Amino acid sequence: MYHDETMRILVVNNYGQFNHLIRRAIREKVETDLISNQTAPEKIDADGLILGGGPTLERAGRCADYLRDLDIPILGICLGMQLMGTTFGGKVIAGSMGGYAEVNVQVLKEDDILKGLPATFKTWASHMDQVSVLPEGFEILARSNVCEIEAMKHLTRPLYGVQWHPEVVHTEYGPELLDNFIALCKR
Repeated sequence: MYHDETMRILVVNNYGQFNHLIRRAIREKVETDLISNQTAPEKIDADGLILGGGPTLERAGRCADYLRDLDIPILGICLGMQLMGTTFGGKVIAGSMGGYAEVNVQVLKEDDILKGLPATFKTWASHMDQVSVLPEGFEILARSNVCEIEAMKHLTRPLYGVQWHPEVVHTEYGPELLDNFIALCKR
């Protein structure tokens, strides 16, 4: 994929250790920057937004505002997915498996974000916290043996969440998932 200078996808820094890797994973393909999660929604000028991971929901700044107010595709990764869940009425609980580990994900519905990915693949994920109750207006796209909601999407808006980290080398098909998100931002 070539570098598209007409597109801009911003990565929201939620203080996670991999947020800079998300930016690095897409910077060869689109204009990107890492922004503070305190940035006012009206200051965000982008074709898409990625809510990065982080330690706690309490330190997520204005992310709920981005999810409610911005009319652009948004991908939530790990904590970003959990923020999506709580913002729209879902529930997040402590997972059964804290710390990062290999998790085999099973795709239940290919959809846009998981397009072209195999039925099962290995990911690198933390399940310190996880979405346990699907928010209203969302559907489950993937599951695993440690989490029933590994990936989800909104039924009418371009909002996508994955529990795993597509930006790390330990995750199979991470670049493909990010390419799918970039393609969604071009629509």
